[in-house]
Amino acid sequence: MRVLKYRKTAKKRNQARHAINVERVRTRITKGDTVRVMRGEDRGKEGTVLRVFLKKGRATVEGVNIVKRHRKARRPEEQSGIVEMPAPVHLSNLMLLDPKSGAPTRVRARVDADGTKERVSAKSGDSIPRSF
Repeated sequence: MRVLKYRKTAKKRNQARHAINVERVRTRITKGDTVRVMRGEDRGKEGTVLRVFLKKGRATVEGVNIVKRHRKARRPEEQSGIVEMPAPVHLSNLMLLDPKSGAPTRVRARVDADGTKERVSAKSGDSIPRSF
């Protein structure tokens, strides 16, 4: 009879650990929204959300948190060199802008009469349309 080299409980322990890593962050910010940066080096800047990383709880905003990357040309027509690109910002540092006043606002959820869920500005009460 062979001797077991691993513990039988390892699979259950790893499943629980990976389940925590896979959890998605709940957010009201989506791609295409106009947001303002409230904290950090780029505080006060506004831009549109290019991409939201739900597992990391971050979002890439156009013109915010610009970093330099050394990029190698992948194709003959591409140019190698230093490229400036936006890096992700944590969602806690971003606030949606009110469609009426343009000021940063918190967001509430409201269910319409037809049963669709919509985002509502806490300041003005106007609905914030989703733009994909």
